[in-house]
Amino acid sequence: MNGKIIELVNLTKKYGNFTAVDQLDLTIWKGEVFGLLGPNGAGKSTTILMLLGLTEPTSGSVRVCDVDPVTNPIEVKKKVGYLPEDVGFYYNLSGWENLMFTARLNRMSGKEASMKVDLLLERVGLTEAAGKKTGKYSRGMLQRLGLAEVLIKNPEVIILDEPTLGIDPSGVAEFLELIAKLSREDGITVLLSSHDLHQVQKICDRVGIFVEGKLLAQGDLKTLSQTLFEGNPYIVEAGINFNSSELQTADSKTQEENVKGILAPIEGIQAVSKNGNLFRIHCTRDATGEIARAIVESGAVLFYLNKKEYGLDEIYYRYFEGGKGNGRKEK
Repeated sequence: MNGKIIELVNLTKKYGNFTAVDQLDLTIWKGEVFGLLGPNGAGKSTTILMLLGLTEPTSGSVRVCDVDPVTNPIEVKKKVGYLPEDVGFYYNLSGWENLMFTARLNRMSGKEASMKVDLLLERVGLTEAAGKKTGKYSRGMLQRLGLAEVLIKNPEVIILDEPTLGIDPSGVAEFLELIAKLSREDGITVLLSSHDLHQVQKICDRVGIFVEGKLLAQGDLKTLSQTLFEGNPYIVEAGINFNSSELQTADSKTQEENVKGILAPIEGIQAVSKNGNLFRIHCTRDATGEIARAIVESGAVLFYLNKKEYGLDEIYYRYFEGGKGNGRKEK
């Protein structure tokens, strides 16, 4: 990946006294899949509207494919494909007819348009449904048709706003795999806006945590973990059977104190807690091997050991459930 495709500098959008997007700084690079993750009302859709030149920022600057959408929105639209949350088609027309209509609007000849439409329908897995009226399509089929429509103009960037809402789990998996494949094979840059952390985690190279109009953190999962859980980035889960009946029947606090004593000589151990049948050992560094050796040498039986890295579940809890977002409505 190289070259800036999207660059936002101090981007701000206000509606009266309400700030929807607050001094947003963000760079997205060519060929990457970037996930803009935040709860409903965080300002994600407002940011997308500014990227597309559909609303003007109050202050700051935005460039997409080295074009300013404020002064040249038509040029941006030539380079960017946009798939909104709800895709609109002529439901009395077939999928093929809808795509042909779009292709002709993009000034393709009849022959060129027909070849392009057939190719894209095959690519998104809708060849067999090409002649079916879109009014009979499922939600997942409509989204895939929407993706084909976006690809007609060979965009450099695809922006997807909550693209998997209302799609069944198998359809979601297929759609996300299709997005990842497009990025890998065609070098298309993808901006995926979503509140679903699992989907974002599955396909995105980097993630931005967006709450109340502010970008609180960005990076890959490792970088986010280091940023959000600085000083305590590792958790080692250990299943331990104690060698004495006294410890086996002791309460959790006593067992925790015993494990703390066993691990005390190891540098970087911050805390020990008991979670069900497992002990969670919080560390400032990866001490998994030393932890295992210390437990075994103490005479206890180690029956389970796993190094747990922070994922988007923990990030979601830290920012969204932990009280930093208040769920206000985006305008």
